[in-house]
Amino acid sequence: MQHHHSVDASGVFSGPVGADLRAKLASDENVLAALQVDLSADLRFVSGWVVVTSRRLLACDPGATVWRDWALAPGLSLKLQDHGGVGTLELHNPQERVAFWRFTLGHHPQALRLVQRFEQQVERGAGQAATEEDEPACPACHTPLPPDTDECPACARAQAPQTSTWVLLRLWRFARPYRKQLAAGFALTMASTAATLVPPYLTIPLMDDILIPYQNGQTIDPWLVLTYLGGLLLAALAAWGLSWARTYILALVSERIGADLRTTTYEHLLRLSLDYFGGKRTGDLMARIGSETDRINVFLSLHALDFITDVLMIFMTAVILFSINPWLALVTLVPLPFIAWMIHTVRDRLRTGFEKIDRVWSEVTNVLADTIPGIRVVKAFAQEKREAQRFRDANQHNLEVNDKLNKTWSLFTPTVSLLTEIGLLVVWAFGIWLVSRNQITVGVLTAFIAYIGRFYGRLDSMSRIVSVTQKAAAGAKRIFDILDHVSNVPDPAQPVKVDKIAGSITMQNVGFRYGSRAVIKGLDLEIRAGEMIGLVGHSGSGKSTLVNLINRFYDVSDGSIQVDGIDIRRFAVADYRRHIGLVLQEPFLFFGTIAENIAYGKPDATREEIVAAARAAHAHEFILRLPHGYDSLVGERGQGLSGGERQRISIARALLIDPRILILDEATSAVDTETEKEIQRALDNLVQGRTTIAIAHRLSTLRKADRLVVMDRGEVVEVGPHDELMDKQGAYWRLYEAQARRAEEDAQAAGVIIDSSLLHPAHPAGNS
Repeated sequence: MQHHHSVDASGVFSGPVGADLRAKLASDENVLAALQVDLSADLRFVSGWVVVTSRRLLACDPGATVWRDWALAPGLSLKLQDHGGVGTLELHNPQERVAFWRFTLGHHPQALRLVQRFEQQVERGAGQAATEEDEPACPACHTPLPPDTDECPACARAQAPQTSTWVLLRLWRFARPYRKQLAAGFALTMASTAATLVPPYLTIPLMDDILIPYQNGQTIDPWLVLTYLGGLLLAALAAWGLSWARTYILALVSERIGADLRTTTYEHLLRLSLDYFGGKRTGDLMARIGSETDRINVFLSLHALDFITDVLMIFMTAVILFSINPWLALVTLVPLPFIAWMIHTVRDRLRTGFEKIDRVWSEVTNVLADTIPGIRVVKAFAQEKREAQRFRDANQHNLEVNDKLNKTWSLFTPTVSLLTEIGLLVVWAFGIWLVSRNQITVGVLTAFIAYIGRFYGRLDSMSRIVSVTQKAAAGAKRIFDILDHVSNVPDPAQPVKVDKIAGSITMQNVGFRYGSRAVIKGLDLEIRAGEMIGLVGHSGSGKSTLVNLINRFYDVSDGSIQVDGIDIRRFAVADYRRHIGLVLQEPFLFFGTIAENIAYGKPDATREEIVAAARAAHAHEFILRLPHGYDSLVGERGQGLSGGERQRISIARALLIDPRILILDEATSAVDTETEKEIQRALDNLVQGRTTIAIAHRLSTLRKADRLVVMDRGEVVEVGPHDELMDKQGAYWRLYEAQARRAEEDAQAAGVIIDSSLLHPAHPAGNS
């Protein structure tokens, strides 16, 4: 008996479970798709399988060895959900849920394929085999797609890589403001190049009119000698002065282009949405803005100037050579085709090599960016040797990649030099032959050799510039990768003015997805101006995502969020966020003084305003105990201050901007009970008269909330005051009771007797 099955289902046939499955299949029954589920109902890691065949759905539950099956029939449906990193596959008949399975999201592509195959078979009718037409295909070229991806491999191969050298031309947008200085520099370059070509030409009369006649018995005319030598001196002085002027002007311009490039890249980076930073390493971004712009700056200030000079020198020298003797000039050009072929061959290797070097170097900077800010954790777990080994490995990888590229470059450079030397020998031989036939003079040959020295020297220099050009091109490509990225949270073309807001928030059918994972689904919520809302729910229920959407760190995938009846996507992002105060679970403080950190959102705040905000945040007392008070330096990320002190400075920072909408994201979860009381008193001052949305795991911290919003799996399941929700004995009641039991168990384990009325208050203060 032979069964046909899809590629992604092949793993189900291994082992004893696979043997049982083969035994259950009919002779004409084919396996169409299979999903390996790796979580049990209580979320423990156990392996199981769900299989769709041409006739039925079969399942071997995690940890079990027996297969269950359901015949494919109209009314049978599979529902796929994902939440908090866990996927759920549910089987329903028209009356009820029949079965469900859970899996980690790494198996999500197989789950999608299984559901697709299931729906196709139910629609087609059980027993009919799937055809090749059902295979997912690329809409562009109709090539069948691999089971775990939506990317067509044929189209990916067909896309020709961009010739990255041309990316340097895009730097013109940064050079355009300095085009007058660049034009002056170019004119000076032409003049200085012309001045350097004068001395070889003067060697012709020096040889033919002075030295050779002297060897033949004629006397030397001193004034003629002085004239020629004076011409050589004037040409040298002119070349020096013109070269100094053009180098100075172009160096100033290149520095300004580099500074503008860094500033523009950094400003664009700040405007990008948070999802961009979620997929990037800090060290990589630092390397791009730092070392890559420096490399481009060096190229513009030194090597681009040398390249222009080389081109001018070669062109002008070639014109002079052809004017002196065309046949000898043609012989001079013999090495050019070979050198051009080598440059073309090596260029692509250098470009890809330097791009790889840039990526590898970012690995080195990533280790530094990870380790230095986290040095306390490194030392706490005694992982200095491990981190040193990480750096050593990254550095070794960088060394190996550079060595590989240097093998190519070390062969290329001497070969170019060899070709130019051979070319010089050919010119000597042909020149001597022409002198022997009296077709040119010795002076002409001498001048020719002098010009050829310059010609081949510049040719060799141009070949060396290939390396730095490819380095600069690779750096420019990485810079423009940032500049070309468009923010997912764009400013509107004609933003609505937002001078003052009342603070009412309306959410209508809000949906949001992280990639293929739905986090918020069909959420509707109305928050009145000045109202305090408490967001509660299990971890991963979507609370933090919801406040991120209100902050417009991300834009909703479906529906809309309105403030005062206006969609927040119609406001300019910066103008809108000025009306929002945010206090995070882990407050971030910058390196600087206490006063500078409090005034971060309002840099022009007076000292009186800063002190008033600190007093309201209950931070004034501990600030005065610091060595320099408000001028005391805070270490990077707030080192030197306790968690509660950092949090109160964060609250003072939010108070100072006087926001109409306040968001508290677990503001007291990481501190002790006494510190929590201090922070809570500060928060009481902060929430007065403001629309407040507070997230807290400890439900007791939401005792002053007007309403509680209970979230589960990205949806609002309950809304109301504490007493009302407790009377319902629904989702909030279960959360509250579970937390109360946990607190009681923790207290008993610590040997502390707690009055149960404190855990289950009949009439809590406010609407707790």
